[in-house]
Formats: sequence, C-alpha cells, structure tokens
Amino acid sequence: MPGTDLAGKVAWITGGGSGIGLAGALELARAGAHVVISGRTARTNEQALAEIQRRGSAEAILLDVCDKQAVAATAAAIERRHGRIDILVNSAGTNIGGGKRNLATMTLEGWDEVVAANLSGLFYCCHAVIPGMRARRDGLIINVSSWAGRYASQLTGPAYNATKRAVIAVTESINMEECRNGVRATSILPGEVATPILEKRPVPPSAEERARMAQPEDLGAAILFVASLPARTCVNELIISPTWNRFYTGGLETPKA
Repeated sequence: MPGTDLAGKVAWITGGGSGIGLAGALELARAGAHVVISGRTARTNEQALAEIQRRGSAEAILLDVCDKQAVAATAAAIERRHGRIDILVNSAGTNIGGGKRNLATMTLEGWDEVVAANLSGLFYCCHAVIPGMRARRDGLIINVSSWAGRYASQLTGPAYNATKRAVIAVTESINMEECRNGVRATSILPGEVATPILEKRPVPPSAEERARMAQPEDLGAAILFVASLPARTCVNELIISPTWNRFYTGGLETPKA
C-alpha cells in the first residue's frame, strides 16, 4: 500500500457511526488523520467515537445531511476549528425498507427520502467543502456509490439504483471541473457488504450469507488506499464485490411486487 501517514490531515466522514463510514473512519484515524464523523443519531455517534478514539484523534457531530443549512454550518465549523477539510468521505445513505422499494409498492415519500439522503445530501457536502479545497489546491472526496449504481437491480429498487448511479456522475463532474484545481474525487461501488442497511431488505440475509459478503473493514481498507495515494493520482472509480458474488451466481431472487 502507498504511504499511509495521514498526520495533519482532517477527514470528515458522513454516516461515520456505522458500516462503511465507521470502517473508513477507523482506518483514517489509525493512519494519523484527525477524523470528524457525523450522523443523525447521537448514541450511534458516541459509540463510534469511543471506538475511533482508541485508534487516533476524532470527534463527532450530530448532522442530518438532508439539511442543506446544517451541512454548510457543519463544514464551516470544522474549517474554523481545524483550518481545513482535506478528505471528505460521503458514506451517509439509505434505502426504502419494509419491502416497499419497487415500482408496484413504493411511495413518492419513499422516493424523496432516498433522493434526499443518497444524492442531495451527498451533493450538499461536496458543495460545502470544494471551495476550501480549491483555494488550497488540494483535496480528496470519496463518494460511496454502489454496485447498483453501475448494475441496476430489482433487489435494490429504482430510487436506490438512480441515486447511486447519479453519485458516479457527480463524482466525475467534480473531476472534470476541479482537476485543474488539485481536487480529485473517487466513486467506490461496493457489492454486497455486511452492514446494517441489509436489515431494510424485504428478506434480510442470514448470518451465513453475511459472512460470505465483503465486510466493512474491507471497504475501510479501500478508503485508506485511495486516501493514501499521492495528490497527483486520482482513482476515478473503484468497484469492489464479494468473491462469492450473488449477482453472478443467481443467489439473489427478484422481489415479488
């Protein structure tokens, strides 16, 4: 792996209280970055913060990324305290639960909820940090998309598929417009990862199935790899899936309407 000394770097991770976000926070903190996690649930934030602080320097902020004013205020507060945001990891996201994520069952409110978190909230965070990165002519944005962003699936549903594909487009737009300013962005597209969002599936996977999936720490290692590359190098897109890929093996059933 490239040099992993991130001492002096400030990393903001949305959705940093669990799953891929927490795994990334643990790796970046261990590599020396000061990590700021944000999330909507105080208890989740507090539990994650205690775990991260055993690895390195960290703080937690209560934030709903769907609130554009709160996102702007949070970014400004981090920059006031630390003088910079070097790395943004957008890991906050959701999907419709209760078996109501497909066209025959979903509601417009469900659509709005997914778009607000997975796309608008992600963009608000990018929009908040890019001016500072541009002024310093250095910065990294890592956006957690999904296998479904490249390969749409009935399992994940149209709202999730659409927003995760849009994340790829937002990421590449950042690279097109900001590469001349030293800002680079990466879309990470995980296949099945054993994270809490699996509980929202119509039929949550079994413990045996989850054990064969990619694990959060695997994605944490991928986040650290991208963050550890020299500023001259951009990983535009990184697709990661379990070796036992059920989208290949036919082990994922199409949900019934």
